[in-house]
Amino acid sequence: MATFDQNFGHSGWSVDAATATIGLEGVVTGWSEGARRLLGYRASEVVGRAAADLLVDREATGFSPVGSQEWSGTAVLRHRDGRRVELTLHAHPSLDSAGATQAFVVTATTGTADSERDRRMVEWAFAQSSIALSTYSPASGSWRLNAGAEADPLGEARSDEGFLRCVRRVAEEAMPMRYEGFAPAPPADAGRQRSWIVELWPVRDPASGTVAGVGTAAFDSSEQYAARQRLALLNEAGTRIGTTLDVNRTAQELADLAVPRLADFTSVDLLDSVMRGEEPVPGPVDAAVVLRRVAHQSATEGGGVPEAAVDLGGVDTYPPFSPPARSLTSGRPVLSGASDPDFVRWVTEHDARATVVQEHGLHSVMAAPLRARGITLGVAVFVRGKRSPPFQQDDLILAEELAGRAAVGVDNARRYTRERTNALTLQRSLLPRDLPKQAAVEVAYRYLPAGTGAGVGGDWFDVVPLSGTRVALVVGDVVGHGIHASATMGRLRTAVRTLADVDLPPDELLTHLDDLVTHLTSDDDSIVRELPYTGGIGATCLYAVYDPVSRICTLASAGHVPPALLLPDGTVGIVHLTPGPVLGVGGLPFESTELELPEGSLLAFCTDGLISRERDVGLGLEQLCEALASPVPSLETTCDSILKDLLPESPADDVALLLARTRALHADQVAAWALPSDPAIVADARAQASRQLAAWGLQEAAFVTELVVSELVTNAIRYGDVPIGLRLIRDRTLICEVSDASSTAPHLRRARTYDEGGRGLHMVAQLTQGWGTRQTPTGKTIWAEQPLPVG
Repeated sequence: MATFDQNFGHSGWSVDAATATIGLEGVVTGWSEGARRLLGYRASEVVGRAAADLLVDREATGFSPVGSQEWSGTAVLRHRDGRRVELTLHAHPSLDSAGATQAFVVTATTGTADSERDRRMVEWAFAQSSIALSTYSPASGSWRLNAGAEADPLGEARSDEGFLRCVRRVAEEAMPMRYEGFAPAPPADAGRQRSWIVELWPVRDPASGTVAGVGTAAFDSSEQYAARQRLALLNEAGTRIGTTLDVNRTAQELADLAVPRLADFTSVDLLDSVMRGEEPVPGPVDAAVVLRRVAHQSATEGGGVPEAAVDLGGVDTYPPFSPPARSLTSGRPVLSGASDPDFVRWVTEHDARATVVQEHGLHSVMAAPLRARGITLGVAVFVRGKRSPPFQQDDLILAEELAGRAAVGVDNARRYTRERTNALTLQRSLLPRDLPKQAAVEVAYRYLPAGTGAGVGGDWFDVVPLSGTRVALVVGDVVGHGIHASATMGRLRTAVRTLADVDLPPDELLTHLDDLVTHLTSDDDSIVRELPYTGGIGATCLYAVYDPVSRICTLASAGHVPPALLLPDGTVGIVHLTPGPVLGVGGLPFESTELELPEGSLLAFCTDGLISRERDVGLGLEQLCEALASPVPSLETTCDSILKDLLPESPADDVALLLARTRALHADQVAAWALPSDPAIVADARAQASRQLAAWGLQEAAFVTELVVSELVTNAIRYGDVPIGLRLIRDRTLICEVSDASSTAPHLRRARTYDEGGRGLHMVAQLTQGWGTRQTPTGKTIWAEQPLPVG
């Protein structure tokens, strides 16, 4: 019986034959330790038993303990655990002093001579394998390495505490494991990292099943590791590049990602047309290219970008032979370096670039075009210095992929810039550029478009001078963002101005505006489909009319946030209005609120973009009141202070803010008379007007004023009802008003040749700079306005 001792020696594998002694009666009388390891039986379990009991087939061996001849043959024995063990048996007679056979010594070996050669081949394969193989013996703490492991830096791993802990775990837990280690690269690949995958497994004693040691096999996974790193960088680019619709930010994200994982210095230059949101126009292939630096990054410790030869925002001209220009014209990435004559020529012709190249040892360059949707937008340049190896083809492919992903983000930002610029241009053309001159209020305003990718909104405001020195203050907001919101805002603002010219009260004006929005919704199905809800065009509006003579402010709201009011005594609060429905709902009434305001009162009108705080409008209004109450020297400063206190750096919605400080016309600027319905009173009315003009020092205006008074009072007596009133107002202009209790409004017509009347209003229109009529709660008022005499 035989065993195979798997202890390593200088001569390789050694065979320790298992032996048993069998008496002439066929009973086992002796049992070696080698036999125990081979078949698993202890000596106490075998000695004294028939040797044939160990055989699977007793008749197959042909061995009989009779005679004195040696015998060799094969036999199949039964292991203690029940499995079959095929052995080569050798029986040698044991002789006594008389030369007679007294017992047989049987030795056993596994396999044949061919098996022995196979075992030696295994030893040779271990020693000569190109794979780094090793074994570790926990008992002695010693390692045995083959030639591949001794010549490889993996030998350094045996001093790595993490690797040694892994070895101990395999020996203790008898479970295979995998360990990934890293080693410095050879000097030729300085700057790169070498990676190893080490497979570890427990080595068991076949006889006892206990762990005798740990086997390891190491594989160089540097290429796979580099590929994983490149893939991870590309995956990261998908989440880190193009996070905003800002061209500069997207370019900087590319530079930040590439340094230091791909390059020591990266720059991104774009065509100027891209910065304006325009589509680049192709130029001649052999011409120099003018690019603007929008982003760069450096791996230099201590911050800063010392390798940059061009400042951020600066413009540089790239000759056609330079790597960036070649990349732009070909549309393909270019790999260049110190061995490229064109690279050397490009560097030496630019003093600043030559200085940084020499100072930082820049020797390898990749230029990758930023191309998206068939358009070349600019170029990304990746550079390595003296601490890093030259770029390889794999790096060039990675640079092309990164530049392509960044190009999509840049092009999206460019398109957004173009669309946003167009929308802002449209919106600003629809908003008032300069507020009209008027005497009723002092005004200041601010308009801020949304700072996010939501697009421009439909916020608007307006100041409309009305007859009798009154003024209309308007602020509104169309639901949604984009071109449709801006266009709808323009239509509503035009409608408000038109209705304001008719001098409608605020509640009636909102009723007409509500009807208009209802018609717009039914006429424009495309807008309806774009809306976030099914209620048609949604818009809010706050319309206020202030009269500086009576100091009455009349307000009506269509779903809009109320204004804040700061009184001259420092009291601040929100004006309590009866809120009406959002414009476009239809069928619901609007109500007006009247306030008598002291001179110097400050009204703050705004849209919800200023005060919305995660849907808590109440908190925003409180903050508006606090900001309004802070003492500031002027309305312009107040506007800036309110925006600073209430808005984040980049507001998510459009913001419109309109401040109005009330003025008042005093008694010395207004003269009023009540007139009876008697034609004879017309002359007296003219005389009273003339005396008042003389008191004001406006005698030069007396002639025209007397004609206007005569015509308007005559019409009121002839066609109107009592009471009749005459009022003169001296402000920036001279205003003559005649009111009566009839709601019938006059209209201008051209008199025929033989008509006796019909020329009065025509004459008034010719002699004044404007005239009109407005409805009042008790009738109507006809007014005429003329400029004050020069001086």
